[in-house]
Amino acid sequence: MIDQKVIIDNPELIAQKLAKKGCKVDFGPFLKMVERRKELLLTVENAKAERNRLSASVPQVKKEGGDVQAIFAKVKEIAAKSAEDEKELLSLEEEIKNFLLPLPNLPDDDLLPGGKENNKVIHEYGKVQEFSFKPKDHVELCESLGLIDYVRGAKMSGHGCWVYTGLGAQLEWALLNFFISEHLKDGYKFILPPHILNEQSGYVAGQFPKFIDDVFSLEGISPRKFILPTAETALVNMHRDEILSEDELPLKYFAYTPCYRKEAGTYRTEERGMIRGYQFNKVEMFQYTTQEQDQAAFEELVTKATSLMQKLGLTFRVSKLAAEDISASMARTYDIEVYIPSMGIFKEVSSVSTAHTYQARRGMIRYRDKETGKTKYACTLNGSGLATSRVFPAIIEQFQQADGSVIIPEVLRPFMGGLTKLEPKK
Repeated sequence: MIDQKVIIDNPELIAQKLAKKGCKVDFGPFLKMVERRKELLLTVENAKAERNRLSASVPQVKKEGGDVQAIFAKVKEIAAKSAEDEKELLSLEEEIKNFLLPLPNLPDDDLLPGGKENNKVIHEYGKVQEFSFKPKDHVELCESLGLIDYVRGAKMSGHGCWVYTGLGAQLEWALLNFFISEHLKDGYKFILPPHILNEQSGYVAGQFPKFIDDVFSLEGISPRKFILPTAETALVNMHRDEILSEDELPLKYFAYTPCYRKEAGTYRTEERGMIRGYQFNKVEMFQYTTQEQDQAAFEELVTKATSLMQKLGLTFRVSKLAAEDISASMARTYDIEVYIPSMGIFKEVSSVSTAHTYQARRGMIRYRDKETGKTKYACTLNGSGLATSRVFPAIIEQFQQADGSVIIPEVLRPFMGGLTKLEPKK
């Protein structure tokens, strides 16, 4: 949630920043509500002070033989009016909250406005392969190698689903184990969160209310629950409504979960196979930091994601996203994009983002400053480390050989029983 104070102090500037994300907003109604709230708060406080003054005068009036019933009547009258004002104040607070909740996070000042057309590649790793033979796409390779059963996946669940089989399942599990082992080495705490979350979790993450219809909701359950679209949604709620110690920060977590998304791929060639589906596996990194640690944490997450890709030996790049291409709750995002030879393009396998204090304000996630003793909102950051549904096909395509076999990246071999190559089925 955007800090109300920055809007009140400079609504025109905040409107300009939001416009970079494609969000047009009129702060006129909000500022009127804020002004009315100020008036009500003053009225309520004055009424409370007057009631206290009148109540305190009762002993003296009694002592002087005066009529205390008139005082009691006045106190009752003020209390009744004050109750109406307090009710309006509560209602107004809810209206202000409902105005602010749908607003996206403010993009960092250095981001270009607009969408994908303004994304900027900032690093490139490896060279685009030039094959001495006609290369195959990952769908054909996975079928010939017996790694994926697309037909039975569609039979069981429909378009956008697949079944890992045999060495395909082992390769998927090897990727996950490699990612997990690397994060453990770096001192991150392993979390296995629930996959079914309550509605408040979606609001804290910033996915609700705007994208409430984009998740898989569980029908017939009250209060409302949904299946997580990413482990970030769970991890950002780990410390909801808590005050942390500054000495605890940064807190570094990672989680393995399947991710469940409504926006599965189309039947276009570029989204065939595993490139986009309703369910995919991902290891997610997450940090809670102080406001001073935020930038260093972002750089660390980018370095960790790129290190995983380098160790796998893949050709990839890092792109800085334009304001309109980052998610609603984030202020800055770098995408790690792997090269898919059959498509001739790069596809995202990791997004590293910082929300600054946006999610923490929604979830009342704070820490106590050890010097001042005052509470501050934490910063929250996340990064895929990594999503396998695009790393897997990239490995299959980039490391394919003329005989239809695929070389297994060296770092995965210990998790594959020492196997070095995937051979076509006889």
